[in-house]
Amino acid sequence: MTPFLRLSSALRGGSIRYCHRSVWASHGTERRVGIDLGGRKIEISTGKLARFADGCSVVQLGETSVMVTTVSKTKPSPSSFLPLVVDYRQKAAAAGRIPTNYLRREMGTTDFEILTSRLIDRSIRPLFPDGYFYETQVLCNILAVDGVHDPDVLAINGASAALALSDIPWNGPVGAVRVGLVDGEFVINPTRKEMSSSTLNLVVAGAPSSQVVMMEASAENVLQQDFCHAVKLGLKHTQQIIQAVQQLAREQKVVKRTPPKLFNASQEMVDYVRQLASDEIYSVFTDLSHDKISRDEAIKKIRLVSEEKIKERFPEAEPFEVMEAFNAVSKHIFRNLTLSEYRRCDGRDLTSLRDISCAVDVFKPLHGSALFQRGQTQVLCSVTFDSLESSVKPDLITTALCGVKDKNFMLHYEFPPYATNEVGKMGGLNRRELGHGALAEKALRPVVPKDFPFTIRVTSEVLESNGSSSMASACGGSLALMDAGVPISSPVAGVAIGLITKPNPEKASDIQDYRLLTDILGIEDYNGDMDFKMAGTNKGITALQADVKIPGLPLKIVMEAIQQATVAKKEILGIMNKTISKPRVSRKEHGPLVENVRVPISRRARFVGPGGYNLRRLQAQTGVTISQVDEETFSVFAPTPSAMNEAQEFIAEVCKDDQEQQLEFGAVYTATIIEIRDIGVMVKLYPNMSAVLLHNSQLDHKRIKHPTALGLEVGQQLQVKYFGRDPTDGRMRLSRKVLLSPAATLVKTLSEKNSITMGTVDDQSSTLS
Repeated sequence: MTPFLRLSSALRGGSIRYCHRSVWASHGTERRVGIDLGGRKIEISTGKLARFADGCSVVQLGETSVMVTTVSKTKPSPSSFLPLVVDYRQKAAAAGRIPTNYLRREMGTTDFEILTSRLIDRSIRPLFPDGYFYETQVLCNILAVDGVHDPDVLAINGASAALALSDIPWNGPVGAVRVGLVDGEFVINPTRKEMSSSTLNLVVAGAPSSQVVMMEASAENVLQQDFCHAVKLGLKHTQQIIQAVQQLAREQKVVKRTPPKLFNASQEMVDYVRQLASDEIYSVFTDLSHDKISRDEAIKKIRLVSEEKIKERFPEAEPFEVMEAFNAVSKHIFRNLTLSEYRRCDGRDLTSLRDISCAVDVFKPLHGSALFQRGQTQVLCSVTFDSLESSVKPDLITTALCGVKDKNFMLHYEFPPYATNEVGKMGGLNRRELGHGALAEKALRPVVPKDFPFTIRVTSEVLESNGSSSMASACGGSLALMDAGVPISSPVAGVAIGLITKPNPEKASDIQDYRLLTDILGIEDYNGDMDFKMAGTNKGITALQADVKIPGLPLKIVMEAIQQATVAKKEILGIMNKTISKPRVSRKEHGPLVENVRVPISRRARFVGPGGYNLRRLQAQTGVTISQVDEETFSVFAPTPSAMNEAQEFIAEVCKDDQEQQLEFGAVYTATIIEIRDIGVMVKLYPNMSAVLLHNSQLDHKRIKHPTALGLEVGQQLQVKYFGRDPTDGRMRLSRKVLLSPAATLVKTLSEKNSITMGTVDDQSSTLS
């Protein structure tokens, strides 16, 4: 290794330090750059590891390091979209652990890995060129974790650097930071300890020129002005990371490859389709009698006829070109209707909500239920209570790598194929369902009390889908929680904001004009440039997720979207409050119960039973779940009131009052032997009392191996002295030997020995005579 050369350059709002180090003369060089973000230094390096990949970078913060590689095929895949795969994988070795499964190796994919993969995907996908349909893979490999800094945001920056330093066509780089709010102060890339007391968890991915590419946040009712300030602060710091990666790319002299072909329809073919079908497409999009299904069917008929005529006109056209030509015309007409005429295909103006209806207590046997309908999006939510033992307990590796802890609140989102009039596979969990459920869970978690005595599971089943089913799940989940009597601090509502933009013809990355749409339909999401979901209470924001489909959004548009979503959110809450405005005072009669039972130490052994036998019998017979809270308290969860009654009767029988309370410390009692054991005798002081062990060590002053050495038998009565209960295990303490005189025992022992000796002498004398 040759000595490294260090260059320093100051950049706006922070500092970047660039290091060039020779690694192996025959293999290349390692380049390294450091970025100072609010006193925390991030280092990005390349050129040392995984040099066969198209691009590789290692990002380090503290002692946490993530390596990201990217490879893209040079031959196109038979697809009509970008086949981008992002895999974020947790490695047990990075946390100094060994997997606990039977193979002792990483198996399957955890929820956190899937959600982080989606986070990275949404940050980099918008910056690929239109028509680039070449299979691309981004792999994020955690090398080391220090338990202080989380690796997920580092992985976003690593993916950005790997793509920017490769020859893959990509209009990056992007930068990403996490913003926390601790004690009223904003913190960039907070540590795990700081995040534990933070009321905000915001991840911002920014593009050059201070544009937003992706946002995801969970918050504890953070005010709108504070949230907007956090976005601005985070975006400012992303620019430092972008400039550092750009500097690395310049030093490496990156040259992007030219794809053999970009999968876009020719302008000639698009013009022909526009002449052929634009009037018919326009009439469908302006016919307010259509709903989702009929509109799709009408466009499909026009498509089939148009494709046949395109094939006749352009016989050598490939199938994707025919499809793309029609899609381009259809999308342009739909977008122009909003941009130029301020019209939407269902007749609403740009800021109007669809018709909303709510119902609660839909099914009586459920602990809580609600049906939320917004336009043609319909969601059925149910609430189920269970014991705290049913809380989500992540594996040790996930806890060590990302700090995820137990949680007693979860929301599961289901999207069956019939919701969109399709036939599909049922069962399993796809990434979309997991992501939508996680967003709705983030929206509701801040208002659920942390000390609630049950584990809460909200299930959201989408029965009809025409846009923003995740935000409908947040609304329906809030209603179901109130119906179940969960004392949430405030009702929660969510809404999706869409965007239609008109690019600047001179500079495509600039936006010349735009329209923000409130409560978007599925077709507005498909043909639009953004899906901006925000949820919260009347006071503030609890969750946000922005999926941007263009290479970046100006901060001005993001701020307007937050304001427009805030207005819509309050309107939705007003409609929901007409159905139910606050949680029920009491939970439903047939719902579960939880009670704390105090068991004195003196009776704990009897309550638990030998080897936990009594507890297991109680749970098997009644269906309750019992867990120990502290030394004298047990928590009893019963799924129904009748089960709780059975359990209480059982507990009362096991721990019923007996004559033990009459016993006096230091008093002498007559005990009856009921069983002989190797270690002592089982005795009873009264017939209705439990048997107590009188240990061999307390039977006599001399050491014995078995009670029969003293001639003890079942039914025999003994005088014993009572010394109360043992404070550690609650067992009754009895002793017989304290009532025996040690001197008498010694005399008795010597007499026995003398008699044996005299007997031996007499025997010898008789033998001699």
